[in-house]
Amino acid sequence: MELDNIEKLLEKYFEASTTVAEEKELKAYFSQEGVAAHLEQYRPMFNYFSSAREERYTKQVPLKPRRNYYKWISVAAVAVLTFGIYFGNEYQERKKAEYAYQETKKAFELLAENFGRGTEKVAYLQEFEVAKKKIYNNN
Repeated sequence: MELDNIEKLLEKYFEASTTVAEEKELKAYFSQEGVAAHLEQYRPMFNYFSSAREERYTKQVPLKPRRNYYKWISVAAVAVLTFGIYFGNEYQERKKAEYAYQETKKAFELLAENFGRGTEKVAYLQEFEVAKKKIYNNN
């Protein structure tokens, strides 16, 4: 009956539906000498689990402090962005001011040209005034 129970427990074990108590029962069975011949193939597996639990890692692991470069990279990225935004806006403002200056210069040149035409007409008016005074003064 015990052999039949062990076979059922093995089947449940491979289906991953055993409890901790049932697994202990399997480990106890396979750690004894009187294991059935057809179940002998499972003995190393259960013995390995028992011996693996007792293994310990004894070497010293050198721990190096990890450098957190991501923090410095993010600080540098923020600095570059701030620098770019500040000087980018300054550059845009300078371009706008230069454009406004050029447009104002064109407007003043146009005004000066029109004033030049107006002064030519005023020169004719002054000649007319001079001629009119001569006429009236002679009479």
